[in-house]
Amino acid sequence: MASKSDHLLIVVSILEGRNFPKIQRHALTVQAKFDGEQLFTDPVDHKEQPQFCTELAWELDRRTLHQHRLQRTPIKLQCFAVDTTTSQKECVGYIILDLRSIQEVKQPPRWFPLLSSKYTKLKPAVLLSMLLENDVKQNPEPFKARKAPPRQGSPVVMGRLQLVLNEEEGYHQLGPTDSCTELFILSVTVACVSKLEQLIGRTTKLSTEGMDFFFYYALLGNDITSEPFQNVVTPSFEPERASLRIRSSEKVLRAYLSLQPSLEIHLCCGSQSLGCAEVSLSSLTLTSVSLSTQQATVEGAFVLLPPGQAKPSLPSVPPDLHPTVGVSITLRKEASPPQAAGQEGGDGLPTGKGAVSRDRPPSPAPAAAPAPAPAPAPAPALAPPTHQQRSRSPSPGRSTPVAGRRSGTKEAAHTESDAESLQEEEEEEEEEEKQPAWAALPEPMPSRPAAAPTQKNPEAELVSSVSVSAPKVAIPASAHHYCFSMDLRSVRDLDTGFPVNCTLRYAYQFFGSAAPIMTSPPVEVKRGTEVFLPQSYCAFDFAALPHQLQDTFLRVPLVVEMWHRDPSTRDVLLGTASVQLSHLLTAEKSRFLGPSGQQHWRQSYTERLPILKAHGSSEKVAELSFVSTLEDLGLVRAQDIVMSESSQSGNPVQPSAALAPPGGGAEPRETLEYRAALELEMWKEAQEDLFDDQLKKKELSHMQALAGEWRKRDREREALVKKKELEYNLLEEQLQKTLAELEKREKNLAHAELETQRLQRELRAEHEFSLRELQDSGRRLREDCTHQVELERAKVRQLEEENARLQQQLLDADSKHKLLEKEFQLFREQQNTRPEVRLTSEVNLLRLEKGELERKLETTTKSKLHYKQQWGRALKELARFKQREQENAMCRLKKQQQELEHMRLRYLAAEEKEVVKTEKNELEDIRNELNRLKQQELKQQPWREPACVSGGGESVDDHLSRLLEERDTLLRTGVYTHEDRIISELNRQIQEAMTQRPPSTDRTHRGTH
Repeated sequence: MASKSDHLLIVVSILEGRNFPKIQRHALTVQAKFDGEQLFTDPVDHKEQPQFCTELAWELDRRTLHQHRLQRTPIKLQCFAVDTTTSQKECVGYIILDLRSIQEVKQPPRWFPLLSSKYTKLKPAVLLSMLLENDVKQNPEPFKARKAPPRQGSPVVMGRLQLVLNEEEGYHQLGPTDSCTELFILSVTVACVSKLEQLIGRTTKLSTEGMDFFFYYALLGNDITSEPFQNVVTPSFEPERASLRIRSSEKVLRAYLSLQPSLEIHLCCGSQSLGCAEVSLSSLTLTSVSLSTQQATVEGAFVLLPPGQAKPSLPSVPPDLHPTVGVSITLRKEASPPQAAGQEGGDGLPTGKGAVSRDRPPSPAPAAAPAPAPAPAPAPALAPPTHQQRSRSPSPGRSTPVAGRRSGTKEAAHTESDAESLQEEEEEEEEEEKQPAWAALPEPMPSRPAAAPTQKNPEAELVSSVSVSAPKVAIPASAHHYCFSMDLRSVRDLDTGFPVNCTLRYAYQFFGSAAPIMTSPPVEVKRGTEVFLPQSYCAFDFAALPHQLQDTFLRVPLVVEMWHRDPSTRDVLLGTASVQLSHLLTAEKSRFLGPSGQQHWRQSYTERLPILKAHGSSEKVAELSFVSTLEDLGLVRAQDIVMSESSQSGNPVQPSAALAPPGGGAEPRETLEYRAALELEMWKEAQEDLFDDQLKKKELSHMQALAGEWRKRDREREALVKKKELEYNLLEEQLQKTLAELEKREKNLAHAELETQRLQRELRAEHEFSLRELQDSGRRLREDCTHQVELERAKVRQLEEENARLQQQLLDADSKHKLLEKEFQLFREQQNTRPEVRLTSEVNLLRLEKGELERKLETTTKSKLHYKQQWGRALKELARFKQREQENAMCRLKKQQQELEHMRLRYLAAEEKEVVKTEKNELEDIRNELNRLKQQELKQQPWREPACVSGGGESVDDHLSRLLEERDTLLRTGVYTHEDRIISELNRQIQEAMTQRPPSTDRTHRGTH
């Protein structure tokens, strides 16, 4: 086993880059490859100086490191540019690091340029640092008592505790199954919220699809989300509880919860977290209560913090405006263990499969649960003042149109109530559900009374001759049933200086309703984007004459208005688009089958129209895309015109025959007809009073709903105004600070400008003074130079004379030097004859030889080591070549053996053919000899003919048996087949022998076969 110091880490620190281009929607990442292992850095923005700040490490021992250094294994770093929209990677360059240059001493980082860079002009580089560290690991404990039970009072080992889901019993097991047998319930209740609008700032971008908000948290590894709600100012939020059943012991469970991190509860919109509140689970273990008798509880209002904010640092917001969420966490022991799967525990939790359950605890002020909505009453099919409105999802994919609940007077009241939110429809549904069943039917018109029998006089019911038919609408017989639908799909090419909360509105009285149709809710449209409009599909059913329809469509266009809706200000009309419905009449017609199997016609028209500014301007604001459809359902049928009986109150009167009274002299007021008419009139008055009461109740309910909606929206506006006021105060303070700084900077700039002008004047004066001084000094220098030249010429003449004198002295010195040199030569010859000098020279020579031999020895040692490595590689290569050659030789040997086997078989076949040929010739000779002898015997001994015939028959049988045996022998060898010539010849001879055989022999042969 290697020691601690033998384990090493190769650490490559990738710090930053430089000279990279800035590319939008791209990220940079570095891939490091060493010894077949790849490591990646986190993606960073593709800008001029990307900050990687990542360390990559590989673990190995010293022996492996030495082997890699001998083989010169490189570390290759590749830099990739990743497109964040398509996830496509492109290599922009690479760096090769030498493993031999990595030392155990920390070195300063260096810049490495990218090789084969895509950005050749910029020459990008990466700052790298390399280090070889000792990988210090803790040795495992020498002894572990794995199966020994824990001693009494011993601490719990938390390294092994983990929740294990038991799906069959419906709980999580925590700790050993033999000692941890108690059932506990951990519940988290999200009860209430407040001031959630503080989390939505000016820069927060919310999802436009649905705008649903919900709470999310992870309870011990189980992801839990609450029911979504749409309004953050006054959220309709019901308390929700999530419970987790845990099978453990109290001691183990407390120890486990004390080490758990805080429970994070997120307020989310789509995939975006708007705020987070932390609730400590370890607080449950700090209480001194016993879980067997009481429950541990942590509850309170916790502040929701925006993402990236460590603590509530909002000095400008008072504490009562902080966004909070009310959370209650309880831990208690279950009263009794589960008896069977599917039963419910004491907390209303299913104890079967699934260990986490959710329920809704009763809220402090529970609202009445709405009963299921009754089936909508059938509306009149072709009444002109009615129409249907259908909604679709804001996504591009169309959903099946669903008919809205609109008919008669209620529809007009609903469409005129601003049609902005679905909240009003929900309130109307609740009001309708609270009414009795008969109130859900369409309201009868005062001019359309319906008769019903009274229960007071059954005899009058029998003899009554009064019958009231259902009312009808006066429609010409040649009128057609039409269905017109308009789908305002999208708005694009916005040409305004601000984002628009767009809603479209139009009205067309020819379709039977003057109420405007609006898209809801408003959608935000920005410049350069295309936005699909929600709830923009509307269909109208009406009856009209064809020429009347054409004339109206040609004369009256459908005007679509584009409004900007702002909660804090009044709505603004941005522009209008005029839709010419006459184009729909010239569109191509297509057939389709109706519900009753009849053929109808449909015409569709799609167009993009410019939305022009209001007030008569021709300037384009945006572009509208719409689809209009006109369906001709044929002539109006009688059953379509008659009002449905469900629109009448009570049961209709069944007509019966009028029975005349037996006596003609009775009083008129005492006849049955008079009594029936009187009861009918009384019933009419009661129904009219009841109808008036219903109208008053509905008016009161609608007014209450409108007042509640007004108060709710007023509170929303007040909350938004407060929030905007706080934001504007902060902005005002920032602006005041900015203005003060700007004024200070302007004063500094003015003072600096004056100082600059003063410095310019001083520098100009100094420049003029310096220029005059330079001119004077130049004139003086010219005069000095002229004088200096004359002095130098005089000095040159003196130096020439001195030079001639010195040359003469040099010649004299040369002659003296030659004499001294001769004397020194004689002295050196005398000194060389002495032994000390000779020995000194020999020692110097030996030292030089020793140094040369040491250099040769070092060179030889290095060469030996190199040749030894080369020899080892050559031996490995030779062994590999030898093994490959042996495999090739074995293959060749097997191939030769196969060829020899084929040649042996061919040789045997050739021998068999020769033998068969010789035997065939012998058989021919024998047969000829036999025929000749047979003829001779027949001529010489005619009286012995029967015996000869029988003997010849026996010889023919032997010949036939031999031929059959030869043929079978040749076929069994496998060399010959039935198509070979020799087999065919044997078959022919067998046939001849069978024809030449006597009849008795033939019968005998058949019997043997």
